[in-house]
Amino acid sequence: MNVEVAYTRCEEITRREAKNFSYGIRLLAPPERRAMSALYALARRIDDIGDGDLPAPEKLAALGRVRAELGAAATTSDDPVLAAVADAAARYPIPMEAFGELIDGCEMDVRGTSYETIDELVGYCRLVAGSVGRLSLGVFGSSDPAVATPRADALGVALQLTNILRDVVEDRGMGRVYLPADDARHLGCAPDLSGPPDALAALVAAECAPARAWFAEGRRLLPLLDRRSRACVATMAGIYERLLARIERDPGAVTRGRVSLPAWEKAWVAAAGIAGARR
Repeated sequence: MNVEVAYTRCEEITRREAKNFSYGIRLLAPPERRAMSALYALARRIDDIGDGDLPAPEKLAALGRVRAELGAAATTSDDPVLAAVADAAARYPIPMEAFGELIDGCEMDVRGTSYETIDELVGYCRLVAGSVGRLSLGVFGSSDPAVATPRADALGVALQLTNILRDVVEDRGMGRVYLPADDARHLGCAPDLSGPPDALAALVAAECAPARAWFAEGRRLLPLLDRRSRACVATMAGIYERLLARIERDPGAVTRGRVSLPAWEKAWVAAAGIAGARR
């Protein structure tokens, strides 16, 4: 497949689906923006399989096929997403094994894995989101990769924990429970998150602190990035930090509906990210 066509398709997917990440990705130079769009498109494909309506055995089989395709991915692929990812991996030091970790995490979702402790939950977050942070760092580059890699991983964990807090009721409706069972019991909330909304709100409030701590560690990545990459990451982190702040102010809001930022606020965060990167 023509690689330009492949990248164009990935950019279309990113513009359509990446409600928050697109604000950061658009700040990159065109080559890096295209590479990030390719990574996003493949990660989105994996997530969509895990979140789809197929029976669990069919989801696991589909994830297995993606895993096999990654092992054979080449620029000659007829699949535009795989072709674009293969081209990006030839141009940047992208740790392709991280896609395997993302698939591992999605398989845990399909199997209905739950988590007893916050450490177990962080382990899951490293698979499904720390992996994406490490993939992205391959495109961004850094002044000290050995130091930057765990910080990119930490930022991914922070973003995923925020997603989990935002989507706690929606996920529960799908039979997925992420928040630690031991914390739930301590705060009077059943491990399956059933029970009084006030107890669930208390649990959400308690789990905001770990998310905030992971953001503090993840933001230490910024000084190790070039200007455009720093603006991109600052924007992505800023949007999710503001989302977390809303949840911290009113933990019960997530039990009443989806908490989100308006488009104007995301744009403001992007502008602040650009300004900060110039300093």
